[in-house]
Amino acid sequence: AAVMVLHDGRVVLSWGDVAKKYQCHSIRKPFLGALYGIYVERGMLDLDATMADLEIDDIPPQLTPQEKQANVRHLLQARSGVYHEAAAEAESMMEARPERGSHASGTFYYYNNWDFNALGTIFRQETGLNIFEAFEEQIAGPIGMEDFSLSDCTYHYEPDKSEHPAYMFRMSSRDMARFGLLYQNLGEWEGEQIVPSEWIRESTTSYTNEDPEVDGYGYLWKIPAPNTGFDGAFYHTGLAVHLLLVWPEEK
Repeated sequence: AAVMVLHDGRVVLSWGDVAKKYQCHSIRKPFLGALYGIYVERGMLDLDATMADLEIDDIPPQLTPQEKQANVRHLLQARSGVYHEAAAEAESMMEARPERGSHASGTFYYYNNWDFNALGTIFRQETGLNIFEAFEEQIAGPIGMEDFSLSDCTYHYEPDKSEHPAYMFRMSSRDMARFGLLYQNLGEWEGEQIVPSEWIRESTTSYTNEDPEVDGYGYLWKIPAPNTGFDGAFYHTGLAVHLLLVWPEEK
């Protein structure tokens, strides 16, 4: 429906209605990841805090003592070992979900909406901020997003599965391109550091086992497999129909 390609900060291809806002599904995760980078630097979020420390739990069957040893960093890496039902899960995610208690925290990668949704709860709990309002103030406004509106953002609850909602963004292609450019520029925008550069380097490094045939995962970013030729790139998809790809020369 819409494509926008930038090179060296300039639009080289624009096709379709790049101002139309779409539900971007799982690309919501890098948006939250950017906020984590900002508020970790401000000392308001601790990546080593465990679910027990933060008093994070869920509806029955509640988290076990073993699961509560997962820390925030494990959630960012989708390596929590918490295999509780979650809101906004795709059927493929439910089918692939490991058995509860089958992996200790930090030892196994599984693309896990429980991790991603609980990160949203932790952000709101620890900062006292609404995710979408924080995104508008810290990112959308400073980088000049043209179409972003709080009215397009919603929390998606499935209370029969989990107490932690998904945080859903609608965004235009041109605004998403601005977000990608922010990351390509290591978090700097017109001389202002919006997202810490070290956070971008850290979050776009793969923490899954290196396999030349399998894409890796950083902190809420996917990392192309080594044999693809996309060295240094990172991306995220949304429902397998939306794509945000950033391919800097260096990072």
